Amino acid sequence: MTRTQHSTTREAEILRLDRQICFSLHAATRAFNGVYRLVLQDLGLTYPQYLVMLVLWEHGELPVKRLGEHLRLDSGTLSPLLKRLETAGLVRRERSARDERSVQVGLTEQGTALRERALEVPRRIGAATGFDADEVRDLQERLDTLTAALDAAIARPDVLNGNTATP
Repeated sequence: MTRTQHSTTREAEILRLDRQICFSLHAATRAFNGVYRLVLQDLGLTYPQYLVMLVLWEHGELPVKRLGEHLRLDSGTLSPLLKRLETAGLVRRERSARDERSVQVGLTEQGTALRERALEVPRRIGAATGFDADEVRDLQERLDTLTAALDAAIARPDVLNGNTATP
Protein backbone atom coordinates (compact mmCIF):
# COMPACT_ATOMS: atom_id res chain seq x y z
CA MET A 1 0.00 0.00 0.00
CA THR A 2 1.38 3.40 -0.93
CA ARG A 3 1.64 6.24 1.51
CA THR A 4 -1.25 8.04 -0.27
CA GLN A 5 -3.47 4.94 -0.16
CA HIS A 6 -2.66 4.44 3.53
CA SER A 7 -3.47 8.09 4.25
CA THR A 8 -6.76 7.84 2.33
CA THR A 9 -7.71 4.68 4.22
CA ARG A 10 -6.93 6.36 7.55
CA GLU A 11 -8.98 9.42 6.51
CA ALA A 12 -11.91 7.19 5.56
CA GLU A 13 -11.66 5.41 8.92
CA ILE A 14 -11.59 8.63 10.93
CA LEU A 15 -14.87 9.74 9.37
CA ARG A 16 -16.76 6.53 10.12
CA LEU A 17 -19.87 7.14 12.23
CA ASP A 18 -18.90 4.44 14.73
CA ARG A 19 -15.59 6.25 15.35
CA GLN A 20 -17.25 9.48 16.47
CA ILE A 21 -17.39 10.00 20.23
CA CYS A 22 -20.23 12.46 19.73
CA PHE A 23 -22.33 9.73 18.14
CA SER A 24 -21.56 7.28 20.94
CA LEU A 25 -22.71 9.91 23.46
CA HIS A 26 -25.76 10.71 21.31
CA ALA A 27 -26.74 7.03 21.07
CA ALA A 28 -26.24 6.55 24.82
CA THR A 29 -28.35 9.66 25.52
CA ARG A 30 -31.18 8.38 23.33
CA ALA A 31 -31.03 5.00 25.06
CA PHE A 32 -31.06 6.70 28.49
CA ASN A 33 -34.04 8.81 27.44
CA GLY A 34 -35.92 5.65 26.48
CA VAL A 35 -35.21 4.02 29.84
CA TYR A 36 -36.09 7.20 31.74
CA ARG A 37 -39.32 7.51 29.75
CA LEU A 38 -40.40 4.10 31.09
CA VAL A 39 -39.15 4.62 34.66
CA LEU A 40 -40.61 8.13 35.01
CA GLN A 41 -44.09 7.15 33.78
CA ASP A 42 -44.99 6.22 37.36
CA LEU A 43 -44.13 9.75 38.48
CA GLY A 44 -45.87 11.48 35.59
CA LEU A 45 -42.64 13.28 34.64
CA THR A 46 -40.61 13.63 31.49
CA TYR A 47 -36.83 13.38 31.76
CA PRO A 48 -36.29 17.18 31.54
CA GLN A 49 -39.00 17.72 34.17
CA TYR A 50 -37.30 15.13 36.40
CA LEU A 51 -34.04 17.09 36.13
CA VAL A 52 -35.82 20.28 37.21
CA MET A 53 -37.31 18.45 40.17
CA LEU A 54 -33.90 17.03 41.14
CA VAL A 55 -32.42 20.53 41.32
CA LEU A 56 -35.35 21.85 43.36
CA TRP A 57 -35.27 18.87 45.75
CA GLU A 58 -31.55 19.46 46.24
CA HIS A 59 -31.42 23.26 46.44
CA GLY A 60 -34.92 24.41 47.32
CA GLU A 61 -36.42 27.58 45.88
CA LEU A 62 -34.29 29.20 43.19
CA PRO A 63 -34.49 31.99 40.64
CA VAL A 64 -35.18 30.69 37.12
CA LYS A 65 -31.76 31.95 36.04
CA ARG A 66 -29.96 29.90 38.72
CA LEU A 67 -32.07 26.84 37.95
CA GLY A 68 -31.07 27.19 34.29
CA GLU A 69 -27.40 27.39 35.28
CA HIS A 70 -27.66 24.12 37.20
CA LEU A 71 -29.34 22.42 34.24
CA ARG A 72 -27.34 24.14 31.51
CA LEU A 73 -30.59 25.35 29.97
CA ASP A 74 -31.62 28.81 28.81
CA SER A 75 -34.83 30.43 30.04
CA GLY A 76 -36.53 29.89 26.66
CA THR A 77 -36.16 26.13 27.11
CA LEU A 78 -36.81 26.16 30.84
CA SER A 79 -39.96 28.30 30.86
CA PRO A 80 -42.24 25.78 29.08
CA LEU A 81 -40.95 23.00 31.38
CA LEU A 82 -41.75 25.09 34.44
CA LYS A 83 -45.16 25.99 33.08
CA ARG A 84 -46.04 22.29 32.65
CA LEU A 85 -44.73 21.46 36.14
CA GLU A 86 -46.76 24.34 37.56
CA THR A 87 -49.89 23.14 35.72
CA ALA A 88 -49.28 19.67 37.21
CA GLY A 89 -49.21 21.27 40.67
CA LEU A 90 -45.57 20.36 41.39
CA VAL A 91 -43.94 23.81 41.38
CA ARG A 92 -44.95 27.41 41.87
CA ARG A 93 -43.48 30.41 40.12
CA GLU A 94 -43.63 33.92 41.47
CA ARG A 95 -41.91 37.20 40.82
CA SER A 96 -39.29 38.16 43.35
CA ALA A 97 -40.40 40.90 45.72
CA ARG A 98 -36.86 42.36 45.62
CA ASP A 99 -36.41 42.21 41.83
CA GLU A 100 -39.46 42.11 39.55
CA ARG A 101 -37.30 40.81 36.67
CA SER A 102 -36.48 37.66 38.63
CA VAL A 103 -38.90 34.74 38.89
CA GLN A 104 -38.51 32.37 41.83
CA VAL A 105 -39.36 28.68 41.43
CA GLY A 106 -40.23 26.54 44.42
CA LEU A 107 -41.82 23.21 45.16
CA THR A 108 -45.44 22.83 46.13
CA GLU A 109 -46.46 20.36 48.81
CA GLN A 110 -47.26 17.88 46.04
CA GLY A 111 -43.84 18.47 44.45
CA THR A 112 -42.10 17.91 47.76
CA ALA A 113 -44.08 14.69 48.35
CA LEU A 114 -43.11 13.36 44.91
CA ARG A 115 -39.49 13.18 46.08
CA GLU A 116 -40.26 10.12 48.18
CA ARG A 117 -41.56 8.21 45.15
CA ALA A 118 -38.57 9.37 43.07
CA LEU A 119 -36.07 7.70 45.41
CA GLU A 120 -36.53 4.49 43.43
CA VAL A 121 -35.56 6.08 40.07
CA PRO A 122 -31.74 6.04 40.46
CA ARG A 123 -31.79 2.40 41.56
CA ARG A 124 -33.89 1.38 38.56
CA ILE A 125 -31.68 3.38 36.17
CA GLY A 126 -28.55 1.91 37.75
CA ALA A 127 -29.91 -1.60 37.26
CA ALA A 128 -30.67 -0.82 33.61
CA THR A 129 -27.04 0.21 32.96
CA GLY A 130 -25.64 -3.07 34.23
CA PHE A 131 -22.84 -1.06 35.90
CA ASP A 132 -21.89 -1.38 39.54
CA ALA A 133 -21.57 1.74 41.73
CA ASP A 134 -17.82 2.12 41.08
CA GLU A 135 -18.31 1.90 37.32
CA VAL A 136 -21.04 4.52 37.47
CA ARG A 137 -18.84 6.88 39.51
CA ASP A 138 -15.92 6.33 37.11
CA LEU A 139 -18.10 7.07 34.09
CA GLN A 140 -19.51 10.19 35.75
CA GLU A 141 -16.01 11.45 36.55
CA ARG A 142 -14.85 10.84 32.99
CA LEU A 143 -17.91 12.56 31.54
CA ASP A 144 -17.42 15.52 33.92
CA THR A 145 -13.79 15.76 32.73
CA LEU A 146 -14.96 15.59 29.11
CA THR A 147 -17.56 18.31 29.73
CA ALA A 148 -14.97 20.59 31.33
CA ALA A 149 -12.59 20.05 28.42
CA LEU A 150 -15.31 20.82 25.88
CA ASP A 151 -16.39 23.93 27.82
CA ALA A 152 -12.75 25.06 27.80
CA ALA A 153 -12.56 24.44 24.05
CA ILE A 154 -15.65 26.59 23.49
CA ALA A 155 -13.92 29.34 25.44
CA ARG A 156 -10.98 29.06 23.02
CA PRO A 157 -12.53 29.12 19.52
CA ASP A 158 -9.08 29.73 18.03
CA VAL A 159 -8.15 26.17 19.00
CA LEU A 160 -11.36 24.80 17.49
CA ASN A 161 -10.60 26.63 14.27
CA GLY A 162 -7.30 24.81 13.93
CA ASN A 163 -5.10 27.65 15.21
CA THR A 164 -3.05 25.82 17.81
CA ALA A 165 -0.56 28.63 18.40
CA THR A 166 -0.52 29.55 22.07
CA PRO A 167 -1.17 33.21 22.95
